[in-house]
Amino acid sequence: MKGVAARALTIAAILGFVALGIWQLERRTWKLALIERVDAKLAAAPVAAPPASKTLTEDDAYTRITASGRYLPGHDVYVKALTALGGGYWVMTPLDTANGRILINRGFVPADMRGRAPPAAGPATVTGLIRLSEPGGGFLRSNDPAAGRWYSRDVAAIAAAQRLGAVAPWFIDAGPNGSDWPRGGLTVVAFRNAHLSYALTWFAMAALLAVLAWRAMRKRAR
Repeated sequence: MKGVAARALTIAAILGFVALGIWQLERRTWKLALIERVDAKLAAAPVAAPPASKTLTEDDAYTRITASGRYLPGHDVYVKALTALGGGYWVMTPLDTANGRILINRGFVPADMRGRAPPAAGPATVTGLIRLSEPGGGFLRSNDPAAGRWYSRDVAAIAAAQRLGAVAPWFIDAGPNGSDWPRGGLTVVAFRNAHLSYALTWFAMAALLAVLAWRAMRKRAR
């Protein structure tokens, strides 16, 4: 009975490794399709921003849009950021548009400019990327609205802390604006795609286990 149980467990393990390999191949197909969709969005001409009241999904993220309105002064929020320019902060500022209030990530400023970014006021037209809210905080760091410490761009929490009322449940990452601070256009659009190597690893484990099981059976037969 022990031999039968061992063979059953071995077969189950081999099938499990094969199933995991197939799942990783399916994930790879999904990831490649996602990358293709996002690349097409980034290459497309910007479209008008949707109404601020509209709930967006992952399928809408990274769409290039344009929004026109008037910045609301005195409500800048600084969110911790790590960019190609080093560590610092994203500057989030509300923009009042004809279709509602939208938070704009105006761009990056170095750490020594925290609280001293050039103010945004008056009419403005912003072209950038749709980004979804980032609730909660960053890795191992929760947002602390009362202390003004932000580690993620949590739209609802920022709006509540700044008493902004109704705002879009998403925000806009502003595009390049030359060399001015805040520096826009630093959004990193990259998707890790190691699914093929993961799949090959699972298939290799299945093959290795099958070979070891076959050798064990031959040894017992002798």
